[in-house]
Amino acid sequence: MPHPLYIAFIWHQHQPLYKSRTVQQYRLPWVRLHGTKDYLDLVLLLERYPKLHQTVNLVPSLILQIEDYVAGTAIDPYLAASLTPEEELSEEQKRFIIEHFFDANHHTLIDPHPRYGELYHQRQEKGQNWCWENWNLSDYSDLLAWHNLAWIDPLFWDDPDIEGWLKQGRNFSLGDRQRIYSKQREILSRIIPQHKKMQESGQLEVTTTPYTHPILPLLSDTNSGRVAVPNMTLPQQRFQWAEDIPRHLQKSWDMYIDRFGQEPRGLWPSEQSVSPDILPYIAKQGFNWICSDEAVLGWSLKQFFHRDGAGNVYEPELLYQPYRLQTESGDLSIVFRDHRLSDLIGFTYGAMEPRRAAADLVGHLEAIARSLKHRQPGGGTALEQPRLVTIALDGENCWEHYYLDGKPFLEALYQTLSQHEELKLVTVSEYLDQFPATETIPAQQLHSGSWVDGSFTTWIGDPAKNRAWDLLEAAREVLAKHPEATEENNPEVWEALYAAEGSDWFWWFGEGHSSNQDAMFDQLFREHLCAIYQALNEPVPPNVRQPVEVHEAQGDHRPQGFIHPIINGLGDEQDWDRAGRIEVGGSRGTMHKSSAVQRLWYGVDHLNFYLRLDFQAGLQPGKGFPPKLHLLWYYHNRTMHNSPIPLANMPDEAPLNYLFHHHLGINLLTQSIEFQEAGENHQWHPRFSRAQVAFDKCLEVAVPWADLQIEPDYPLRLIMVLADGEQFSSYLPENALIPIEAP
Repeated sequence: MPHPLYIAFIWHQHQPLYKSRTVQQYRLPWVRLHGTKDYLDLVLLLERYPKLHQTVNLVPSLILQIEDYVAGTAIDPYLAASLTPEEELSEEQKRFIIEHFFDANHHTLIDPHPRYGELYHQRQEKGQNWCWENWNLSDYSDLLAWHNLAWIDPLFWDDPDIEGWLKQGRNFSLGDRQRIYSKQREILSRIIPQHKKMQESGQLEVTTTPYTHPILPLLSDTNSGRVAVPNMTLPQQRFQWAEDIPRHLQKSWDMYIDRFGQEPRGLWPSEQSVSPDILPYIAKQGFNWICSDEAVLGWSLKQFFHRDGAGNVYEPELLYQPYRLQTESGDLSIVFRDHRLSDLIGFTYGAMEPRRAAADLVGHLEAIARSLKHRQPGGGTALEQPRLVTIALDGENCWEHYYLDGKPFLEALYQTLSQHEELKLVTVSEYLDQFPATETIPAQQLHSGSWVDGSFTTWIGDPAKNRAWDLLEAAREVLAKHPEATEENNPEVWEALYAAEGSDWFWWFGEGHSSNQDAMFDQLFREHLCAIYQALNEPVPPNVRQPVEVHEAQGDHRPQGFIHPIINGLGDEQDWDRAGRIEVGGSRGTMHKSSAVQRLWYGVDHLNFYLRLDFQAGLQPGKGFPPKLHLLWYYHNRTMHNSPIPLANMPDEAPLNYLFHHHLGINLLTQSIEFQEAGENHQWHPRFSRAQVAFDKCLEVAVPWADLQIEPDYPLRLIMVLADGEQFSSYLPENALIPIEAP
């Protein structure tokens, strides 16, 4: 019997517990704001396409907080300020508003609204102090209103009240802001009932996660971090509290039954983190299936999933099927997500025209189907065996980078898929009921890892992360010495423990991820720990009162995520906030050579490599620094034609005397480019390039991966050389190459 290619979308909806257990107030507003922008609209839009079935994961800690806001019992500093009469705002509140009420992607959430954009650009161009000294009460009132309005999803803009506020634009009153908050609560109140309704209709499967989103393998044993990274530096104290695993699972199970009137079938392990040790607990609780990442499957099978130049897997039959895990408590099914397709939605398609992005995703799915048909015995024009492509990602964070919050993209995608005869969207359980897993992975063979590189390094191994684990271990030991403190007679201490065991705190500690709320995440983690001691009438250790790490502006660092800068030479701070950074001019002590370049930024997405140079103030090309910049790519350990840097007076020293394969010359005066590829006998040959260059306040460059013609996951290195005419002048970074990796 011929089959379509089955596709399972799994959207993961999650926020950590923002409610401080010491002051009983929310510290951050993200449940409320994402709740009005990302949770309800996603399923309402799907409902318009009844042939399409999907899976949505709702984390229990998110549900609890949504319900708190719906009940009117949740308050956060942003909401408190929004509901304060503008004439009663304290000076502290005003400074807080100026600093934090633009915490959004300004391209998509601020600039489209003229009044909001006007206030934002005043702050950006004139500074926070100018705003504090010059803004009047109506400026504050409008900003308070727009911070909440902009987060209401475009799907709801035809609501008469919302439509009226958007048209009003300015001169908002306290009454307007109160009504906007009421509209937020109204939208929030519909989230859980809508998911329940669509699950009952069969179009949706709702899954759950361990109670507060902890990483179960690390709760079982922090030494599991060394499975993927054998030389990992572990916390001083080994955390081994496997008895907390069934507690988290039971609480999520009970909560799910209470909200949805049936037992859950699927479990999204927090951070898609799995290990052999946790499987019996999951099976014993009654779950039927779990999901993880292709890297975990690769490690388990000792099979690296190579991809072609378009990013399509060479061994599709291994990835696009469920597997059975046999445990002492029963069998579990497991599906593994296609990491690249998930990341394209999460990090790249938001920077593309919506219809083009949707067509690109459908094209990848069609390519998978063609590859599977080609590889099946005897070929054939139809799939003879059922195959499942799993696309799983955060269902909330990516849409902030999309035009109209992703609505045009999803509409184009859903319209195409509704009419496509060879692609069929299903829930995971729907697929497993019809096509149970036939391939088995022995439980002990399952790799211990997560959806980030198949390891746990995002949550453990860094000095700051390890300090946090030691603080958690100490608090857990104290609780263990109080056997009289049960969940029945002392629920507060257990709720505090569960909150502190959540994965999010460890995500933000140390290297790898950073935001302007790092200090607040640090504080929230320690407030949850404080609540453990306080609920037990134990003294709070001094180290729990102190920040886990110093939260200062970082100097040099590697990229912290995908970036999608607009190449206009303006160096937008939000566009580059996750880029790698190298301080160049005057930043390395007295022995550092002076440089016209002050700072270097670099990063990637699935389309391009990006570079930004900030020059010393007042300098111009040809008047302070040479007018030509040469980018040269070095391919380590790869057989190919290479050539030396095509400039005179080159110093004979590494890395300037390396041989390079690609060369992009940029004339900073005309912003014109020349792209070359190395050939035989150290010759350079001109090639066509779609690189973008803009030079205004800074230099910004985007070089398509297609120009460099390398496969995904390939590491390469870059050097930059400044030249006057055809004469070498200087290079950067000094005595080094910039490390780049194609996604």
